[in-house]
Amino acid sequence: MRPIPMLDLARQYAYMKEDIDSALARCLSHQRWIKGPEVEELEARMAEYLGTRHCIGVASGTDALLIALRALAIKSKGKEYFEREDEIITTPFTFVATGDAILRSGATPVFLDIDPHTLNIDPQRIEEYLEDGARNAVGIVPVHLYGQACDMDAITGIAKKHNLFVLEDAAQALGGAWEKRRLAGIGDAGALSFFPTKNLGCFGDGGMIATDDDRIAELARMLTQHGGKDKYRSEHLGYNSRLDTLQAAVLLAKLPKLEEMLERRRRIAALYHRGLKETPGIATLTCPAKALPTYNQYTVLVEGGKRDGLAERLKQAGIATAVYYRTPLHAMEVFENRSKTHGDLAEAQKAASQALSLPIDPMMEEAELERVVETLRRCIES
Repeated sequence: MRPIPMLDLARQYAYMKEDIDSALARCLSHQRWIKGPEVEELEARMAEYLGTRHCIGVASGTDALLIALRALAIKSKGKEYFEREDEIITTPFTFVATGDAILRSGATPVFLDIDPHTLNIDPQRIEEYLEDGARNAVGIVPVHLYGQACDMDAITGIAKKHNLFVLEDAAQALGGAWEKRRLAGIGDAGALSFFPTKNLGCFGDGGMIATDDDRIAELARMLTQHGGKDKYRSEHLGYNSRLDTLQAAVLLAKLPKLEEMLERRRRIAALYHRGLKETPGIATLTCPAKALPTYNQYTVLVEGGKRDGLAERLKQAGIATAVYYRTPLHAMEVFENRSKTHGDLAEAQKAASQALSLPIDPMMEEAELERVVETLRRCIES
């Protein structure tokens, strides 16, 4: 029986092969590998898609976070970096790049607990921390985990009340929305990833910064090219972080299929949700009414300490699973003595021990999906 992977990129490529091959052939013809025409076109089309004034291509989703934070530091403080006393609030239940970018921007990450129903940062915890006298807070980095929108009404309201910036980590959430506003286009800036497994993935690393703020966009563009408007004159300490022409070409070829791929993901998620909601020991996540999720991952909570055993039994049955994320950021060595926490983060710790992501390849056939659900139920019952 054919194994069921988390994501079958070969099958996705076969579906879009003609468009992708044509896009790559055009690059081979014009040979403009750095800042070629495809990069500018992709930036324009992404800005239109997200409803923002600017999109700036960068070398990775991690660089999108870091460069956006650096631009915010220069704009808000007039300094190259934040200082250690500057606090940026975020979730501990995310990929390491979120917290790492905060550290590398000079600031101190403050990890607050998550909502157990969505696994996103809990706005009530943010309000509690700020009302508790957190005078050094400068910003919030909400992560739209698994493509599920954070409560952006609450977060932007809190940010406005306390004069904080909001940088959306939308690495898993391209195509998602909160009350019909595209994620990455709601806060002061948004960071996107084009890693191959993302909703819109290239053939390597790639990322993008979205913003309506002209100054943030100007600074971000400078920081991507060694900190200057002129190639041979730098004003800021920058990076060599450009989106490759080749990757932009792949993304342009795949972009017309993005909405179709998202709808396929949502259909699969709906079938999972319906098939698993009565399964003992399995809890599905809640999608708020105002949210349009992307389901970059479809994640359930396996109760009773049975997550790893279930994953192993599914593996033996030829079904791949993944754990995002086994170790919360505040428990990682890199953040020791470099971060702060507020509260016991019990929900994040619980999620780290229970979260299990199931295959959600947009090219999955219904029979494969049924096999996953039936096998999972059988494993749970046994």
